[in-house]
Amino acid sequence: MQDIKELSLKELEDKLVSWDSPKYHVRIIYSWIYQKGAYEFSQMTNLPAGLRKKLADEFIILGLELADLQQSIDGTAKFLFALKDKNLIEAVSIPAARRLTGCISSQVGCKFACNFCASALGGFKRNLTSGEILDEVLYLKNNTKDAMLSHIVFMGTGEPLDNYEFVLKAIRVINSPEAFNIGARRITISTCGIIPQIERLALEDLQIELSISLHAADDKTRSQLMPVNKKYPLEQLIKCCQAYIAKTNRQITFEYILIKDFNSDLLAAQKLVMLLKDLRLAKVNLIPANTIPELKITPATSSQVDFFKEYLFKAGLNVTLRRERGQDIDAACGQLRLKYAEN
Repeated sequence: MQDIKELSLKELEDKLVSWDSPKYHVRIIYSWIYQKGAYEFSQMTNLPAGLRKKLADEFIILGLELADLQQSIDGTAKFLFALKDKNLIEAVSIPAARRLTGCISSQVGCKFACNFCASALGGFKRNLTSGEILDEVLYLKNNTKDAMLSHIVFMGTGEPLDNYEFVLKAIRVINSPEAFNIGARRITISTCGIIPQIERLALEDLQIELSISLHAADDKTRSQLMPVNKKYPLEQLIKCCQAYIAKTNRQITFEYILIKDFNSDLLAAQKLVMLLKDLRLAKVNLIPANTIPELKITPATSSQVDFFKEYLFKAGLNVTLRRERGQDIDAACGQLRLKYAEN
């Protein structure tokens, strides 16, 4: 049986029309699932009994099984979920003063093997369906106390643009007033830089945020960190970003992980300024690296981080420093999943 969350609003409308049921019932179904958290069609008491039976005969409302949970003293919570096929994925809820951000996964594992990320250490298994992605959002929405889920970032396990169709289908539901009603500008896709899919995203007419994992400003260094750079090198990537900004008039955030003795010295800062100084609507988000023993990753020192940020700021770049969260738990993408798989 199919998970009903795999259907878009239009697809579900078409199904109801084929059953001679009014279209407005779709909005009732959406409300029960995405706003009230129903997992049984029998709960939808303001639908006709015959429609509830038809829905139950043809569809299910899948949920996630919580395999592990780690909670940080700063309020960050990391969830490990078991899917129906027993594969594992992660999601994180990150509270702040006026927002609650859900960081969600788009794939089981990852193909791209970035050398600062634990996501690919277990290999790539498969894409998540749109329904499974929405399950993550539903779980965070229904199991986070004292705050309303306000922002979604596709920065968990996997490369979102490598699962383009299902990620975009899920985003349209997340954005839908009938479902989660999270504004497009509060939804972020983070990518390692898959140029054809960035070009495709520019044509979607969605005001979502785009984040590029950059992490180095020359091809040699970036290719050491990110093998994808060999296929989509920096010159091509920056041209693609210029075209994206021109088409969408949207800012692009460039994520830059600061790794000790690798990409956090003065020369690296100078190269980054040269790479981005002429790129309109660009922001650099500096991120102290998570310690990942399996990858021999060590974060830059606090003095190196401060120096790097100050240099970019004085050079005229729009720069922010991501606050470190969840440092007392397995905070890096894939760490909890990897730990669980090894036990």
